[in-house]
Amino acid sequence: MPGANRDSATTQYERLRGEIVAGGLAPGTVLLETVLAERLGVSRTPVREALAMLERDGLLERDRRGYRVRTRSPEELLEIYEARIALESTCAAGAAGRRSDLDLARLRHLTGEAAAATDPVRLRELQAGWHRALRAAAGNATIIDLLERLDSLLAVYDADEPTLADRDVAAREHARIVAAVAAGDAEEARRATIAHLDRSREARLAKLATRL
Repeated sequence: MPGANRDSATTQYERLRGEIVAGGLAPGTVLLETVLAERLGVSRTPVREALAMLERDGLLERDRRGYRVRTRSPEELLEIYEARIALESTCAAGAAGRRSDLDLARLRHLTGEAAAATDPVRLRELQAGWHRALRAAAGNATIIDLLERLDSLLAVYDADEPTLADRDVAAREHARIVAAVAAGDAEEARRATIAHLDRSREARLAKLATRL
């Protein structure tokens, strides 16, 4: 049934995307339809469709044997960050003008939770949740969709868990952004977000350089 195939393809897409983003399928890993279909317990058709969707997302590239998890270069990282900085700083400025009391409470709560987190996995979850809350406060669904795709592309670079030093720097930067949003200062929120993401970009580049 065509509808069932589409549903199954979506399911396999989500499963494989989750594995790639979580690092379970490392950059350079070759993905073969037949092997994946057997492992996932489905026919080759939904797997083929899922792989094509992941290629469109920029997570896979063609290989002579099938597909390969894309290995990203420093130049591509810079391009991704250029787009993210433009979009997320716009979100921060928008949040300063449109945030609700609930949005502000959520941002403050996540800032505090992340600042106190000691488990690296939990810290990464809280920091990602903070960024989602900032975007939600801006209320621009189109920008949110674009940023979610960029998040997936950036996840390929997250081979190392954040340290406590990373946590403390990010906590100060997040607090500055939240203060600007709370004050309704759109330009300060924009500047603070750009500074935060500039620093994040340089940290990711430094980690990438050690693996090349």
